[in-house]
Amino acid sequence: MITPALRLSGTVMVNKGSKKNEVLLSLGSNQGDSLDYLLTALVELDRRGLEITDVSSVYRTAPVGFAEQADFLNMAASASTLAAPHQTLEVCLAVEEKLGRVRDRRWGPRTIDIDILFYNNIELCDNTLQIPHPRLKERAFVLIPLREIDPVKFEELKLFLPEQKVCLQISRADVKMALQEKGVRFGCGITGTV
Repeated sequence: MITPALRLSGTVMVNKGSKKNEVLLSLGSNQGDSLDYLLTALVELDRRGLEITDVSSVYRTAPVGFAEQADFLNMAASASTLAAPHQTLEVCLAVEEKLGRVRDRRWGPRTIDIDILFYNNIELCDNTLQIPHPRLKERAFVLIPLREIDPVKFEELKLFLPEQKVCLQISRADVKMALQEKGVRFGCGITGTV
């Protein structure tokens, strides 16, 4: 719930100083080596100031919206950052661009897709960013990984899983081990544990 202290004249106020913000992200890929794209995206996010604090398992899911494409690998991650919401979006877009994301078809194939699901407990809606993510409640491939890394938020929001086939592909422990081998040390954010 947004409070008057968080929104003034349509502007969201963000923590100033050294208090970090909690961000929950959804990641997906269905081109090339999708697992490598997911892991590389997390490494790049971590290097660019979104300190990865926790990750979910990786799940294989059928595409939504445009069915004539390969299955996706999907996961969620939590991060802590000093960046404001729009700066966080800029980091996500920069990582997508670095990993070859092309936006030529809505819901089409992609090397990497990084969506901001939540940023602290704010609500934000403007021409470039909407938080919470507007379609998260419709997507089991987002909700199952989210529930894995933040079951409290899942319960607080009274979310229900839509009918969609979601298959475990790689365990959370294996994802964490692979990321640690790539240099991600997992910060101690609000939801993070190692």
